[in-house]
Amino acid sequence: MEQTARMSVTASALDIATLQAALDDARAGGYASFEGRVRDRNEGREVCALHYEVHAPICISEGDRIIAEALARFDILDARCSHRTGDLELGEVAVWVGVTARHRDAAFAACRYIIDEVKHRLPIWKKEFYVDGDSGWVNCAGCAGHAHPGAPGDARVAGLSAGQDRRVRGVAHSR
Repeated sequence: MEQTARMSVTASALDIATLQAALDDARAGGYASFEGRVRDRNEGREVCALHYEVHAPICISEGDRIIAEALARFDILDARCSHRTGDLELGEVAVWVGVTARHRDAAFAACRYIIDEVKHRLPIWKKEFYVDGDSGWVNCAGCAGHAHPGAPGDARVAGLSAGQDRRVRGVAHSR
């Protein structure tokens, strides 16, 4: 039996109903989800839009690894995560996590674990566009101390172009 990816990345708007339907399970008494949306302010600046770049193969493999960890660590039935790429407007869903479990406590804990690990470990870069016309890539100071794909010496980045390699290794991951 072939395992389908539980992590996905897409340039299309996230269809929450379809993502949630993939978790339908009569055994589930609890369902928890998280939607990360584009907000209008960050660090005191007015934001009007975002752009996400991802290294999809690593995002999917490491995202699947994170979900597998959650399945092993928490008493859950299943979980999924999807992250947007490309240009997003205010209010759009950038990332979604859904978890089913027999009981709510496990669903909530696993959902929190997955989104926290996704933010720390996946090679996803966010560029903010500001109302004043300026823009900039957002850095995540907290990521510097975490082991993650793309850290110096990580074999998973072998074969990337020079630009991709520089981004995976040198740009902090953030959302």
